[in-house]
Amino acid sequence: MALAGVAGAGLLLISACGSGGSSSSSSSTSPSSSGSSSSTSGTVALASTSAGKVLVDPSGMTLYAFANDTPGHTTCTGSCAVYWPPVPGSDMPHGSVAAVTAKFGTIKRSDGSSQLTVDGYPMYTYAGDSAPGQANGQGKNLSGGLWWVVGSDGSWVKTTSSSSSSSSSGARGGY
Repeated sequence: MALAGVAGAGLLLISACGSGGSSSSSSSTSPSSSGSSSSTSGTVALASTSAGKVLVDPSGMTLYAFANDTPGHTTCTGSCAVYWPPVPGSDMPHGSVAAVTAKFGTIKRSDGSSQLTVDGYPMYTYAGDSAPGQANGQGKNLSGGLWWVVGSDGSWVKTTSSSSSSSSSGARGGY
């Protein structure tokens, strides 16, 4: 009986990791619904990463801004949204977050889902970050543009390599 429970759990894990096109929360067929299925209610927070103190989702995954986006509009769709899953609007804080002065909001994506914004810019996580505290997408030029982690004031942190924090820039989009 215990063996059947283990086999069932393994099957469940495999199906959760698969592309299962029938589930509306599947990140492979509807990436804008995000793969954050483990967090049904949570909010963005501030955490230390390899890029310094930045905004993270309820699972502790680093948030990124896409330089090609404009306030209130996302350009990351299709395969881009598979590698850079949009952060669901439900992760928006309802109240203040300690040491965070950025302004949070949401936008409607073309598929009808809601996406979190910081100071108007759509937020994403990165498929290349496998654990909380990683910032492997920082400064990458992927999916047609540059990607930056986001500081507590909403500015894009434009330092690359392992030079910890500082150099937070309020400038957006220009590169």
